[in-house]
Amino acid sequence: MAPAPKHVPESVSRQLRPVVTELPRFRLAAWLVALAALFLVMSLHMLTALLAGLLVYELVRTLTPFVQHRLTSERAHLISVVFLSVIIIGLLSLAIFGLIAFFHGGPDRLQVLQSKLMVVVDQARTQLPEWLQQYLPDDIEDIRQLFSDWLQAHSGQVQLAGKEAVQVFVHVLIGMVLGAMIALNAAHPMPLLQPLASELLGRAQLLADAFRRVVFAQIKISLLNTVLTAIFLLVVLKLAGIHLPLTKTMIVVTFLAGLLPVIGNLISNTLIVLVALSVSVYVALAALVFLVVIHKLEYFLNAKIVGTQINARSWELLLMMVLAEAAFGLPGLVAAPIYYAYIKSELHEMGWV
Repeated sequence: MAPAPKHVPESVSRQLRPVVTELPRFRLAAWLVALAALFLVMSLHMLTALLAGLLVYELVRTLTPFVQHRLTSERAHLISVVFLSVIIIGLLSLAIFGLIAFFHGGPDRLQVLQSKLMVVVDQARTQLPEWLQQYLPDDIEDIRQLFSDWLQAHSGQVQLAGKEAVQVFVHVLIGMVLGAMIALNAAHPMPLLQPLASELLGRAQLLADAFRRVVFAQIKISLLNTVLTAIFLLVVLKLAGIHLPLTKTMIVVTFLAGLLPVIGNLISNTLIVLVALSVSVYVALAALVFLVVIHKLEYFLNAKIVGTQINARSWELLLMMVLAEAAFGLPGLVAAPIYYAYIKSELHEMGWV
């Protein structure tokens, strides 16, 4: 016969039962609104506006205490927030216009780039096998003709890319203005909010906090990337007797571009390979192999660093990034750490994880 079950005291029985936190209806409604908004951001291609707004908001919120510590009146606080907002938006806009001016520097800039490209081609011609040399252009006119033919064959895609670039810039500008307006509104004393408005505000604050933690993690990642690149350029290549031009510039560009998730590495790696190609095809191949190996390793380190900031394991973040990339492409890969950090914060606040 089976032994009779022992009597379990009621106090112990209550402790063994799973604790279920009742979800307030206003919070549930706020969750649904927040999730719908985040989905629409990806579906309507508004991620750049969201990131620009969050960036301006967090910069204003971070820098405001350093300006306000000697100010006492509410009007002075508001003036300081407006002043910071104008400066931050101005600097970010100047940076964007600077990039546009760099890539559209007129005919003189184009001639310089063509001359540099011919130097690379001439250098490659002396090192490549004969059967590959026939595919290289003979002079600048050949390069211009190839470029012209490519533009004619892809005129539709080029026009579409131009329209998308203008659209992205408008989204970024609108996002920065909205971020500044929200930061300005946050400087006012908050009135007594209704339950749903209070819950929505809480969701927005958690999203902003998730963005801040991911950005700090991205700065660490950029520093790591810069250190590894500097070791390759300043130590590995010099030990091999190779000196690349613009080494310091490439290191600075690597750090600044590394602040951009995913695409930043593509920018810095392309620059390094092109500069290495001006020295030797084999140096360019070595740089490409080194960068691919390093960044494959760094891909997992990134997940570890970001995961530490958002209290997530590496495999969780990697899985989220893979799923988001499959669903939304490159924007999904960029948004995945922020979205996952926000979702994790929500679940942690409810005591579910």
